[in-house]
Amino acid sequence: QLQLVESGGGLVQPGESLRLSCVVSGGNLDFYAIGWFRQAPGKEREGVSCISSSDGRTYYTDSVKGRFTISRENAKNTVYLQMSSLEPEDTGNYSCASDLSRDCSGYHYGLMSTWGQGTQVTVSS
Repeated sequence: QLQLVESGGGLVQPGESLRLSCVVSGGNLDFYAIGWFRQAPGKEREGVSCISSSDGRTYYTDSVKGRFTISRENAKNTVYLQMSSLEPEDTGNYSCASDLSRDCSGYHYGLMSTWGQGTQVTVSS
């Protein structure tokens, strides 16, 4: 059974950086697109980024374009989310999830398969 475990969250000041990791076990990362999502208190969960397993294509929500970078290291079964120039609006619980497709179709349509438990990111001065 596929399992995803996130790490790397924390408390940072505006303008600082964090790198989140999503370690996948119980399956071969080669076959899964992986998405990152976040949920702030009182708000709905939103998709942040996704990386496909078919062609490595990446997708970002508009608010993080140019600041966040998603990458994957299949040999380590790990997907990363490098977050730079963090803003208070980036605060939230960040979760990774496996896509039902290899090309992030699930990410775009809200159809993800397996979720991690999440890691908290707080951006505050």
